[in-house]
Amino acid sequence: MTPALGLAWYTTSQSDWETDRMPASRLKFESLPHAIFLQRVSGPQGATSLEARLGQGAFLALRLVDLLAPDRPPVSGDAFHYQWIATDRFCAELRAAATEGAHVHGIAESTADAHRLGDIRLIAPALFAYAHFLEEELRLEEAVDVLTTLVVVVASRLSAKDAVAARLRFARVHRKLNRFDEAEAAYAEAGEMASAAGDRYSALLSRIGLANTILGRGNLPEAERRLRGILADAHVAGERDVEARAEHGIGVALHLMGQAPDAIPHIWRAFELYDEDDSRMRALNDVGVMLLTLGDAVGAERALSEVVRRGGTPDNTSNALIELMHAASYRRDHVGFARWRERCDERLEHMPPNILADFYLKQGIGQARFGRFRRAEALLTQALEIAGAAGLHELEFRVERIRSGLADCERVLAVEPQTTETVVQTDELRQVSASLAQLVG
Repeated sequence: MTPALGLAWYTTSQSDWETDRMPASRLKFESLPHAIFLQRVSGPQGATSLEARLGQGAFLALRLVDLLAPDRPPVSGDAFHYQWIATDRFCAELRAAATEGAHVHGIAESTADAHRLGDIRLIAPALFAYAHFLEEELRLEEAVDVLTTLVVVVASRLSAKDAVAARLRFARVHRKLNRFDEAEAAYAEAGEMASAAGDRYSALLSRIGLANTILGRGNLPEAERRLRGILADAHVAGERDVEARAEHGIGVALHLMGQAPDAIPHIWRAFELYDEDDSRMRALNDVGVMLLTLGDAVGAERALSEVVRRGGTPDNTSNALIELMHAASYRRDHVGFARWRERCDERLEHMPPNILADFYLKQGIGQARFGRFRRAEALLTQALEIAGAAGLHELEFRVERIRSGLADCERVLAVEPQTTETVVQTDELRQVSASLAQLVG
């Protein structure tokens, strides 16, 4: 279902941002704003579950925010107070129950402060934080709803910096949803606003986002060309973080074009340029994954083990553990495969759908490598179901392709011995391997 993209009393002509930057198909407001959150009530966990109550709490908190929208007739103090009391009572119970509950209650509290002090900008930090949380949890439709509420309700009273940041995040979430038209429009607007405000860093980020959108559309050469241009401009401007992002993007584009030997040095340079630890670990994880595709299981395991050792975000660690399991099956190491699988099993309940589906996919591939094809098919089916339920269509197609080829693999292994793949090496890859060995000591 399309999420509510604004408030019930708005029309499409009352918001220049919506009218100018979004296709008409995305401008059809729901009759009930924020209804996307109420879908949780009809979810598999039931209407009385914590998940359902969190959805109800988010709905109530965002409806409270709606009362302060600039185009809405002013609400009386008593009316706001009664709605605030009811919302606070419901959301306060969620605060200690889950991280999301704290976010939801924070929105309600900041809305009350904004009403009391007459400053709607006080709502912005809580909405930003909740949208980021939802994005990390892959609740992307809900994240769009929250970001739209931020832009529409706080509107022109956002600072220039926050207005650009909101559109960059809005664009990124739409890109993750494969809504490339919406993403490109928001990235373009963010770039225009950043340039007008003299915000060179954000203007470069908008260009990175546009290049990544082109990458998502599948035009890999054009994405690479744009990223190389951004890399040069970022270097001249001394924007190290943008350089890192551009190097990372170039590496991904090259890898997707089947040029992993050329891609890895770019990803490694991104790792060296990033200042933020989580970004460094994502880059190092990608180095490990790409090294494995070239047959360098030792180098891959070295990189991935370092990601696990350093910790970081749960997603980074889970991804590295899954890839270590995958590397062990690549080497036909039964003991290592079982060890890393058990480490993954300990984290299952905290894995978002994309990582969970990848875990069952890689576990299924491993079982097939060990000749356990019936078990492999069951695991790949599980991965397919998870990917399908979460709308992860690219992953769904990939799993289906692999599952369909299991029978051929079984026939080949029945008559041909397993062979060890040759490790691909170049001078640049040797330099990366040496640097990696030095990194892990």
